[in-house]
Formats: sequence, C-alpha cells, structure tokens
Amino acid sequence: MSWKCDFCPQRIFTTKTSYTNHIKQCLKSVDSSEELSLEVMMIDSLESENLLNNENNFESIHENSNEDEDEGENEDEDNDSYNAEVEEESLTSNISHSSVSFFENIELSNSEPENYSFNNYASDYNNICEEAEPIEFPNNAYADLMALVTNYNLSNEATNAVIHFFNEHSNLLLSLLPKNVKKGRELMEKMKIPTLTSKKHKILTHNNIDYYLFYHPVLNCIKNILSISDISQNFTLRFENFKNTEASLPHGSNLLSIILYSDATTTNTLGKSSLHPIYISIGNISTKRRNKSDAKQLLGYFPILKAKDKSEKKSKDFKKLVRLTFHNSMKFLLDPLFAEKGIDLEVDNKTFWFFPHISTIICDWPEAATFSLVYKSTNSNFPCHFCLISKTLLADTDLSDVTFRNNENMQKYFYNNAGQDVSLENILNYFWSLPSINVYSATVPNRMHHLDLGLFHYQIEFTQALLQKQDSSLVNKIDNRLSKIPRFQKFQMFTNGLQSISRMTAKEYRILMKVMVFVVDNLYKENENNVENFVENKKLSEVYAKWNKMYMMSRSEIFTESDLENFRKDMFEWAKLFVEIFKPYSRSKLKFPKFHSWIYHIFESICQFETYESLHKDFVKIPYRMSNKKNMEDQIMKTLKRQDIINVINKKQKKKKSTKLLNFSSKLFETKLTEANIYFCEKMNDPNINDNIIKGFNQFLECFDDFLDNILEVKNIKECDIIIYGTATLENGSIIRAKNKFHDKPWFSNVAISMDSNESSDYQSDEGLCYGKILLMAKIEIEEKPPLNLALVQWYDFKFEKNSYLYNCPLLKLVELYNLIPIETIDNIVHIHIIPRFDEDNEYFVNKYIS
Repeated sequence: MSWKCDFCPQRIFTTKTSYTNHIKQCLKSVDSSEELSLEVMMIDSLESENLLNNENNFESIHENSNEDEDEGENEDEDNDSYNAEVEEESLTSNISHSSVSFFENIELSNSEPENYSFNNYASDYNNICEEAEPIEFPNNAYADLMALVTNYNLSNEATNAVIHFFNEHSNLLLSLLPKNVKKGRELMEKMKIPTLTSKKHKILTHNNIDYYLFYHPVLNCIKNILSISDISQNFTLRFENFKNTEASLPHGSNLLSIILYSDATTTNTLGKSSLHPIYISIGNISTKRRNKSDAKQLLGYFPILKAKDKSEKKSKDFKKLVRLTFHNSMKFLLDPLFAEKGIDLEVDNKTFWFFPHISTIICDWPEAATFSLVYKSTNSNFPCHFCLISKTLLADTDLSDVTFRNNENMQKYFYNNAGQDVSLENILNYFWSLPSINVYSATVPNRMHHLDLGLFHYQIEFTQALLQKQDSSLVNKIDNRLSKIPRFQKFQMFTNGLQSISRMTAKEYRILMKVMVFVVDNLYKENENNVENFVENKKLSEVYAKWNKMYMMSRSEIFTESDLENFRKDMFEWAKLFVEIFKPYSRSKLKFPKFHSWIYHIFESICQFETYESLHKDFVKIPYRMSNKKNMEDQIMKTLKRQDIINVINKKQKKKKSTKLLNFSSKLFETKLTEANIYFCEKMNDPNINDNIIKGFNQFLECFDDFLDNILEVKNIKECDIIIYGTATLENGSIIRAKNKFHDKPWFSNVAISMDSNESSDYQSDEGLCYGKILLMAKIEIEEKPPLNLALVQWYDFKFEKNSYLYNCPLLKLVELYNLIPIETIDNIVHIHIIPRFDEDNEYFVNKYIS
C-alpha cells in the first residue's frame, strides 16, 4: 500500500510514518485557505493511529466544538479526551468547509426558557418563516447509521459496537462513521431546521417548582403539514359544514380548519409518571389522507402540576390552579394563529390568505371537561359538556328536548356568578375569546377512550355480571372459549380469558370485540336456575353483533347522508338493547355521560375527525422508553427532532422497495413421486402428525393427477421431487401456514378465493368468494421445467342453503372436496379468520369483523 500527498502529487510514500512526517512539513507551506481542508483530510486517516501529536494545528476546530452532554446520556468519557474530540471533528469534515462552519455556529433548538408574560410572543415567533438550512450528514453511511439508531432505538453500547465492527472490517483509510453514537446525536442536535425547532416556556412557579410548557410554534407545525408533497392533492378551500363561518371572512380569504387532539398519557406501567401532549392537524385535508401519521404534528406538552400533599391535591384552590394553567398554556400556544389580518400560508407553491378556525378538539372525557370547564365529576347535576341534561336522564334513549350549551348561555351563568347551577367552573374560558368556535360542541371525546376503553369495557363487565348471576360456570366457559379461538395473523390470543380485563389496552379491546359475538353464541339454552331478569342467549349475542356493526361503521373514512342515517339507526338499536339487557347489572343504572353523549352528540364528529388513536405511542410512550426518565420532556423533544430529521432524509432518498418473490420456508417432508405413496403411508402412522396433514397425504396424489390432466394438460410425468413446506410468504407479503406446530399449536391457514365470473353462478358463494383450508404446500421439481408451487385446499360450503348468514357472517361447513391450486396465481387470495362454532359439529363462522 502507498500514500500520495494531495498537495504534492509527485510525492508517493510507502509507509504511513514517512507520509505523516511529510504532511507536517507540507502544512507549513500551504496557504491558510487550504489549511482546514488539508487538516480535515488528515485527521480521520491518522488520528486513530495516534500519529498526529501537534495539537496547535487543530486548535481552531477544538475551540469551536460543542461537547455538552445530552441529557439522559451516560456516555463514559474517553481517557484520551483531546484525541477523541479531534478525531470526532474530522468525521464531520466531509460535508464541506462551509457546512462545517454552519454546524459549528448554530444554536441548539432547546434554549433556556425566559420569563414571558402571556401577551408577549414576539421573541418566540420571530423569524419562524426563515428558510430551512439543508439537513446534511458527512456521507450516506453516517446518515444510515443514525437512521438505524433512531428507528430501532439502539442503545449506546450496541451502536458503538456496530461502529467498532464497521471500522475494524471495512478496510477504509477514512472512517465513514462517527467515533461514537453520542457524537452522531450531537451532530443532529446542531442541525438547524426552523420548522422542527422546539422551545420551552415557563408557565408558573408553584411550591418552589418551575413548570414549563414544551412546544413547537403552532405556525411551524402548520407549515410542516402543508409542506408534505401530496397534501395539496387532498386539500380543500371550501367547506359544507362551515358556510356561515366562511361567509363572515374578508373577501379573498379562506378558512383554515384546525383540529386539536389532547390525551394525557401514562408513561410507565405503574401509571406513576405521565405526560400531557397536544397535537394539531388540518381539517382542510381529506379524512383519508389525514389518517396518515405525517398529517399530524406534536404541538407541545402541557405542564402537569404536583401537589405537595393529599390535602392540597383535593383542595379547590389547587384544582382551580390546574385548570388555569391549562387554559393559560392553550392561550400561549394558539394566540399566534389569531392575528387580526389572518395568516399567509403556502399550498402547492401558491400563497393563500387564511383565517384559522378551531373546528374540533378531540380528547378523553375528563379533558373535555377541562377544555369546556364543566365539572369533571360524573355525579354532578349536569355532567354533560354538550348539553344541560340532568344526570337522572343519562340512560334515556328517547329524549326529545335537549338544551345545548354554547358560549353565550354559559357566559351569562358565569358573569352572573351562577355557574354552579349548570355545573360550570368559576374560571374564564380561553375559548370564549376565539372567533367562530362553540367550545362545548367542538370538544369531542375520542373514540379510543369513549368506545374501546369506555362503552365496550362496560359491555364486557356487565356480561360477566349477567353470566355470573345466571350460572357461575358460564364465566369459566367464556374464558375457555376465548383460549380456543383459532390463530390469525396479528391476532392476539386470550389464553387467560377475561381475567386480565382491567389491564387490557385499547388494542386488546378492539381484538376482543372481533370475536366476542362468536364466544357468547350458543353459550347457554334456557333459564334452568329461574333467574330474575333472565336474558336469552340470542339477545346477548345480538347486542355484540349490533355493537360490531355500529363500531365498524364509526371507523369509515367517508360518509354519505344515507350512511349517517343508517349509522344513527344502528346506534340507537344497539343502545336500546344495551339498556334493556344490562341496566339491572349497573349500580348507576347506566347513567354514564359517555353513553348519553355517544347516542346524542358526538358520533358525526368522531366519524369526520377521529384519526388520532396511536399518537400517544409515537409521541409519548416510545420516546419515553428511549429516555433515561430524567428531564424527560427535554429528551423526548430531542428524540422527536432526530426522528423528524431521519424522515426528511428518507423522503429525499426515496429508496425503492425491493420486489418480493414467493418464498417457502420450514421444510417438512421430501420424497420422489414414484416413492410418494409408500412415504405418505409411513408418515400417516406417525402419532405426532396433525390430522389435517394426514388428510392432505391421503388426497395429494389424486389431486396431483387431476392437476396435471386438467390444469397443465401434461401427461406421462414419470418422476419428480415433491418437497412439502410448512410456511409460504406470498408476493404480497402475506404468510400462509400448514404446520403441525407453530409455537406449540397447529396452524392451517384459511383463504378466500375469488371465483371466476364464468363459474360464480355454478356455486353458492359469498358475493363471489369461496373459502378453503390449506392442508399442504408443496414445491414440485420436474427436470427441465420450472418448479410447480402448489397448495392443497379443502373447501368450505355454506351450512344451510337458506339462512346462510348468522350475525352478518357466513355460516360454513367443511366438505369432502379437495384441489391443488398454483400458489403463484393466488394474489387474489385473502387470508381470513374462520372460527368453529362452539358446541356444534362442522359449523364455522367467517369472521367478517377482522379488518
């Protein structure tokens, strides 16, 4: 190996030592404009060998380096701290001289807070429209490493081991990676991206503790959303629902619909630590596009006040301070939107004049009470923040006259010191000062808390109480049935039944509601114990079927007027049956504000705006787990900034997805065609082989002959290899299985196959679909011909010619009809969930609630 001097191309050296000595002398002769680039070129290649000893040459870089520790980082200091600093600076050098200077001189985004007054926003919102600086890493390898660290939450130790491994085996003279992960994070912290800049503002001092609002400027959040490449294609400037508001705007201006979402979330499993984030999106964006995660932005984290003791926590003064702090924080975040002359925003490279309007605020029920400043207690006389309904009428499904809350009538009560008469807090509501928003109708409890963790939780709880009263053994029977629900892709098994219902997540409730109708079906027959208020099994099953129909419609993205009318009808049908069945088992006789508000107030708003169910994971729980649990808001803001930087880089690179091919795995058996009959007979005597595989062995050769004759039209194949696999990954990424054991349980996938239009009239089908169970999957290797990839399917048929559906799901039976199907042709096969009907032979439900 040899080394050539970039300044003296004619000089070539055979050893690093001679090359080093020459460079030291050469540095003295080059002019100052070239000095930094030469030093940068040298550092990476030589410092790791400890060959450079002249510290003065790197003094300028060393002085400008930023060595502040990241909060939450427990990085061990390098013994040779100076060498570590110099070596790291070399890693940023490939950006270019100007880029290095840029990274050295920018300020960190999380600056120290100042003492603001609530009316002074100038210092925070100056220059937010400045052009963003480019996000640059020294090279692609560096960028890809930091993307891995950020996306997969790699620990410092693991990342540093990867860096060491890369440097050890790459055989590169210049290392492409940072010295350690801490340096990589520091580089990302220095990237100045105005629209991603986070700030913090001191809201108040209480009990000698300073409380801060951590936030992103609201205009930056809006600009980030509008800058997404395809947003303009899904953006509207006109609204059907806000015509009166639009009519009040100045000529030539447009309405900007703002959607807020707030959800205080526990960060640990014990619930002792929590964060209170608020997010923002834009109602001008179509619901389908707004469902994607990038169409929402984190606006900030509210301060959460801590009482010094239990006595203070229960005091009226502390509760009032909590609410005042919340509304002062909202004022600080949102006031910059409501300038007298509107705001100019760019959409699809065109500038529009907008007047922002808070259209909807989505939150949990207690937070809805905080936004509207209605008493939080469900036992208050008027617990609904939408209307003035008495708590005694909350379970009534036949209300005809309801007085709605609005800004005007609530302000009358407030200024007449009569707020307690309508369960209204004695605090001035910030949203009364905003234009064109009725905070009481605009604040909508979110679907996750309202339905998944709310009403469905009650339905399960009351079902347990009902069954316990009618026959205590039925509760155990429920648990047993849940544990026997067949596996399905991305479907959680409830091996412990409903024993852990109090700790279930919203996701687990959503999975549970997809199977409960089949679990309670055919559960019991008659009132053998002469129980008062006995509920027929048919009604219990029906309330779950009606719930599923209503819930699935609530998750639709687009509604016509007829859809909404059908939705309202389905909702009241469920509500009336829910009250009829479960009222005797509720201590409050179903006087739930959530029940009342769902059927009378909020379903249309949830349908139109509910798109935020997983944000608490993305912006709270996952970043929290990546922190060291100290000063977590600071750390989380930094983590989110790094994630945003990686997202920007990924969008620039636009890496093409690799084309997936059919792939077999888990080879089970292999034999020759001429030996297959004997081989299959031997295997069928193995007691460890599942009955489905035995059935497949019995049918395989006959089906193979039929396939050759009628499908391939090939005869006289004397020999071929038959390889049977347990798993196949299709080109669309779906996985199908036919295995004795998958995590100690058998798994034989069921599929739905679209019938050819010419054949659909010959068979009874489910809207053109036929269903089958995969028994075997085989690759057939024939000499001088492409391999055949086949699946042996046993078919289902409808159980009855009439009454083919139960609970809106096909009711099937397995029939003695088998076929081999080419796997390459099954792109239209849908992996489906089929559940045996409990306590019945050869009856199966197609679970239509899986989606």
